[in-house]
Amino acid sequence: MRILFYLISIVTANVVTAAFAPLQFGVFIVPMGTLLIGATFIFRDLVQNKYGRAQTYIFIFVALAFSALASFILGDTLLIVAASAISFIVAETADTEIYTRLKLPMAWRVFYSGIVGGFLDSVIFVVVGLSPLGANFLPWEAVPAAIVGQIIVKTVIQMIGALILNQVYVIKERRLISE
Repeated sequence: MRILFYLISIVTANVVTAAFAPLQFGVFIVPMGTLLIGATFIFRDLVQNKYGRAQTYIFIFVALAFSALASFILGDTLLIVAASAISFIVAETADTEIYTRLKLPMAWRVFYSGIVGGFLDSVIFVVVGLSPLGANFLPWEAVPAAIVGQIIVKTVIQMIGALILNQVYVIKERRLISE
């Protein structure tokens, strides 16, 4: 189920981003799929927790292929597909490696690795894909707001996910102690 949630969240993020206009919170511009991208880091961590680092990289490449295929089917330009692929592979790799190396409870590893992954994903995708350097959807003046907006949303999603995971593990520990 973890793998399925991971793959579905990535493809759904592409579909939602293509289907809905970005949200605007004041100066911040946030594609709708950003809400799901924050969750993909959590699902990836859950996959890694169960299957290990080596197999997780296999799932990352499968997810990358599904993501690229979904973007292509949705009619994204080659530049957007490439920006998405680059940001995805860098962010997922960073998340995987940070999650692996942190010697903290799972909820904190999910939170910290996801923040770094979300930051890298936001910066790379906006600059390479959306800025005048890329597909030129955003003027340079809007790039910082687009990056910061995405980082804020992904961080909030990571925080919610870490809090939920923490509660799940507290409940499991209590059950083990009481048995």
